[in-house]
Amino acid sequence: MALIKELSANIVKLDRFDGGNFLRWQKRVHFLLVALHLVYVLDTPKPMESDDKTVEQIRKWQKWEIDDHTCRGHILNAMKDSLFDLYHDVSFAKELWEKLEARYHKEDATSKKFLISKFINFKMVDERSVMEQFREVERIRNNFSQHNFVMDETIVVSSIIDKLPPSWKEFKRTLKHKKEDISLDELLTIFV
Repeated sequence: MALIKELSANIVKLDRFDGGNFLRWQKRVHFLLVALHLVYVLDTPKPMESDDKTVEQIRKWQKWEIDDHTCRGHILNAMKDSLFDLYHDVSFAKELWEKLEARYHKEDATSKKFLISKFINFKMVDERSVMEQFREVERIRNNFSQHNFVMDETIVVSSIIDKLPPSWKEFKRTLKHKKEDISLDELLTIFV
């Protein structure tokens, strides 16, 4: 029970959803809901009400009601105020989750195109440290995993070599003409 209270108190540490990076936000909130044992309400239909319920059925129904309300509250609490205002009237956690997926998952599909374009068009410049720029390229590439993109390491290494600043022209040529493939880790050690 102490873990649940601690996790509940720490929800404010999540970045509040502002409409961007939906998949990242969704995974973080889903993890929280799993830890709180609330995630089942997103998949489990509300138990049916009837006049001749057993005590056990009444308890299950009440538990589901409380858990759904708490789950919905955690989802809403993890949103910026402007989005909270749009979605606070949604009655059930599952309905809220599905509305968010329908709206923002599509927008994330569009962001995939921008992410790929950002990686392809990134060019390093001489005015900044190569290591700093390498980390920036790595951050862009790491975002691919949010969209379930997998890129061959040889292609990534070759792309990064191509992105090196103009002053590294001779070094780029040397790396490209090596007979053996170089790993991302080996490339990183060259920059350090």
